[in-house]
Amino acid sequence: MSSTTDVPAVLLVGGMGTRLRSVVPAMPKPLATVGGKSFLELLVRQLGSQGIRRIIMCSGYLADQIEDKFGDGSAWDVAIRYSREPKPLGTAGAIKLAEGYLKEDSLFLVMNGDSFLEIDFGQLIRAHREHNVLMTMAVVAVQNAGRYGTVEVDTGAQVTGFAEKAGVDVPGLINAGVYVFDRSIFAHISEGTSSFERDVFPRILDRGVYALEQRGMFIDIGTPEDYARAQALREQLGDAASRG
Repeated sequence: MSSTTDVPAVLLVGGMGTRLRSVVPAMPKPLATVGGKSFLELLVRQLGSQGIRRIIMCSGYLADQIEDKFGDGSAWDVAIRYSREPKPLGTAGAIKLAEGYLKEDSLFLVMNGDSFLEIDFGQLIRAHREHNVLMTMAVVAVQNAGRYGTVEVDTGAQVTGFAEKAGVDVPGLINAGVYVFDRSIFAHISEGTSSFERDVFPRILDRGVYALEQRGMFIDIGTPEDYARAQALREQLGDAASRG
């Protein structure tokens, strides 16, 4: 069996996208259009093209628009289910709420709904299984890591810590927003509102967190400037999303 076909993907699409409101005022950020299609469709196509057919969308802000757009996913040859937040729960809280959809799964993929990473999901999943860790995260090297904060790793690619946003443009490894989790992660997430980055990741380092560096295209649409960059790269994004 392929290393991806038995693994579900959870997409975090519930954020309010306040920084992008000036250019995308009336829709959830993942539905912002890039090349005539929604950014979220790029992610769905990318998953499906690599054999990942089960998708759970953690929706929240303007959730009806996302659910109306994607329905059950059959138009993209995937099966989509929805875990709707009753209030903003943060990245970890949203995953905790979706736990019931993942009862039969020993591991699962998680992706931010506002960033795109050119990645081989199968490679990420295989690395996770080989290292037998609690979490494997995709990281990318950038020249302007100051706005993201950086991921600190040792010579064996084990994550040893996280540095806060420096506010200045310095090179470093950043979290690319794509993870594989062992289902035991749920024991480390409290009920209610919580953040992976602030509340969970720093506390699980001693449980085994592995970083796999990626060298493909990475882009988020968190700011108007980044959204404009995504528009300029729309053809490359479309090609990368369709690549199996």
